[in-house]
Parts: sequence; C-alpha cells; structure tokens
Amino acid sequence: MKLFVAIVPPQSAIQELASAVRSLHDLPQAQALRWTGLPSWHLTLAFLGQVEDEDLPELERGLAAAVARQSAFGLRLGGGGRFGDRALWAAVQGDTAALARLAGATSDAANRVGIGTDDRPFTAHLTLARNSVVPRGGDDRGPQGSRAVDLAPLAAALAGFSGEPWQASAVHLMHSQPGPGPKVYQSRATWPLPGR
Repeated sequence: MKLFVAIVPPQSAIQELASAVRSLHDLPQAQALRWTGLPSWHLTLAFLGQVEDEDLPELERGLAAAVARQSAFGLRLGGGGRFGDRALWAAVQGDTAALARLAGATSDAANRVGIGTDDRPFTAHLTLARNSVVPRGGDDRGPQGSRAVDLAPLAAALAGFSGEPWQASAVHLMHSQPGPGPKVYQSRATWPLPGR
C-alpha cells in the first residue's frame, strides 16, 4: 500500500483555508488545475511510497518511538507558495523548526526499516492544486500545445491569508485509497505528540 506520514490540521483551520481558497476557484486559470479535496488536506512529514505488509509492524514501532521523543507545538496556515508551476500550496507558519525536526525524525524511522523517503529538503506546506500540464525542462507545452498554468498569481493571492493558531498534537500514518476522482486518504495509525 502507498503510505505517508502526516499531520492533519483541525477542521477549524481547514475551513478557514477553504474560505480563503474559494475565491481562487473563480480565477480564469483555476479551471485548468486539479484541485485537492478538503478531506485530503494534510501536512506531509514523510512520503513512504509503496510499503510491504511485512514491513508495517517495524515501521509503526519506529514511528511511534520517533513521535514519542517530540512535543506538541503550535502552527497556523498562512500565505501561499508554489513548486514552480507544478503545484500550488498554502504555507505553514508557527513553530516550523519543530515541524521540520518531526519530519526528519519520521523519515529517519522509515529509513531504519529500509523504506526510502524523499531526499528533497523539507518544505512545510499543504497542497491545494496541481497543474494538469506538467512542465518538463524549459518547455511548458503539454498535449495539443496546451500550456501549464502560471501559478504565481494564485500563490500571490494567498499572501494575505493568515489562519488562527492551532496545536499540532498527533501524527498519522496515512494510506492512499485507490479509485477514480480526487484521492482519498485514510489514517492507518495515529500517535499523539506529548504535551510540553
């Protein structure tokens, strides 16, 4: 099964962000994007990819130990950004150093079990939309000459958004449910972050 480790923001934070993002859907370029659904909104700590059933018990023990060594911390969703013209995201503010440490600890736990994780530097974000046309090299033309949507104006439109602070208090091992339409994620295991 395809797995990843994540923090799921509280429903109040999701609703605040949804209100800010709603106006982006009215922009002309928004129609060409693949928008993520609210039920799937999360902060990825470590993407694990395909994990074999026999590796799950050791992985879960390692993640539980990694989470137990961390503490709950404060975050908020605010601002926006993009990965080139591939993905549009909401930024994360607050104790992002604690978030990065937690991401590193969960990646290390997975690596000890022999499950490789993404080696790109950690960027705290919540993915909102992906381009239907993926730019490759210097050419941003896709099928039938279609062009990738310029995500810069959409990211800039989120610059003024600042949600209410909330406490990151649990870590989830999530898996992707296959099927048509927007991706559906389900929590396989949850570990609380100890209080400070």
